Amino acid sequence: MCNLIGHAIQQALTRRGFLAGSAAGAGLLGPMMCTAVAGDGRLDTRIQLAQSSADASNSWAKLILLGTAGGPTWWPNSDQCGISSAVAVGDAYYIVDCGEGVGKRLQQAISPTSSRVMDDKVRALFLTHLHSDHTVDYANLLLFGLFVGLDRRSTPFKVFGPGRRGQMAPVFSLPGSPTPTVPIINPDNPTPGTRDMTGYLYQAFATDLNDRIRDNGKPSLEAVVEAHDIELPPIAGFKSPNETPSPPMEPFKFFEDDRVRVSATLVEHAPVWPAFAYRFDTDDGSIVFSGDTGRSENLIKLAKGADILVHEVIVTNWVKGLFPTPRSLAQEGLMQHLLNAHTQVEEVGAIAEAAGVKKLVLSHIVPGNATREQLLPAGKGFSGELVIGRDLMQIGVAQATARKG
Repeated sequence: MCNLIGHAIQQALTRRGFLAGSAAGAGLLGPMMCTAVAGDGRLDTRIQLAQSSADASNSWAKLILLGTAGGPTWWPNSDQCGISSAVAVGDAYYIVDCGEGVGKRLQQAISPTSSRVMDDKVRALFLTHLHSDHTVDYANLLLFGLFVGLDRRSTPFKVFGPGRRGQMAPVFSLPGSPTPTVPIINPDNPTPGTRDMTGYLYQAFATDLNDRIRDNGKPSLEAVVEAHDIELPPIAGFKSPNETPSPPMEPFKFFEDDRVRVSATLVEHAPVWPAFAYRFDTDDGSIVFSGDTGRSENLIKLAKGADILVHEVIVTNWVKGLFPTPRSLAQEGLMQHLLNAHTQVEEVGAIAEAAGVKKLVLSHIVPGNATREQLLPAGKGFSGELVIGRDLMQIGVAQATARKG
């Protein structure tokens, strides 16, 4: 078997401009929680694992894909977890987004033999925007975190994300049709930001948290977690979230420590606002996360010359197949959002090429059970290396060199 796999790996390395992989080599032949992209064989998955492991083994800074499926759903015929990634710089880790399964994936990736996954080595969390598929396991990370390291931290766990929208999004309606009347949830604060959301979680789980403090001797989460709303700088031409959700702007730095410098920009994911892309600069190189977005010139500017661009992708034909005509108002609204507030698979390669990045990594893949054949068009117009993201894949930044051809 080993000889067969070795021969297959050698063959796979010659494939033009394509790499897909997952966790470290230790689990290469063992049982896997995540399977191949639908339609891939097990042998192909193991080849991809080996390539990925070799890629990250000698890099001080690396990208870890914790979960690669996008969308607020449980995808059939797929074991890929919800969207979440981490940037590792030495023994320091920075999480990006909190999709379903983030805690377990984080443990598998960085602390498989220890339950203290949320101690000081995990320094911060960055939320790109507040859609549920990016935040659904935020409560999980904090509540379970009290038992897996948050309770023993010497410094607070920092959380950064969007602030309040400050303006209700418009109700979708077709031209010439009356605007439907819809309810407003939490009318006193209908567009809460990251700090608000964190505070509301404390309220929602007060029974549990008060019990843990009194019966288990745990600290208050408010004492070990620092939640921050990212403050936007003045932006020329910005009017309102509804009128100008992502006007042209310069990237701005909002976080820095001894390992990373993190910058942000607004991207195209209306009606959600603010929606951010992030750039992590390290001594080894740079990793950019698109967040959820349609084509964004702000993102291209943020990603200029980056080693790795982690970009969302949606399969166009899959979307169109969901909504045959005639469509209801709700169906039309959802279809337009999927096609316009996300990046279609045929378009993402040109975005990576315009940014001049060395490696394009697909994540937040919709549908979460997409086949490799459905995703390969992402390489159209891109001269670098295309990576179809898989849960637990690790990619070294220093190893991210352009592949031509």
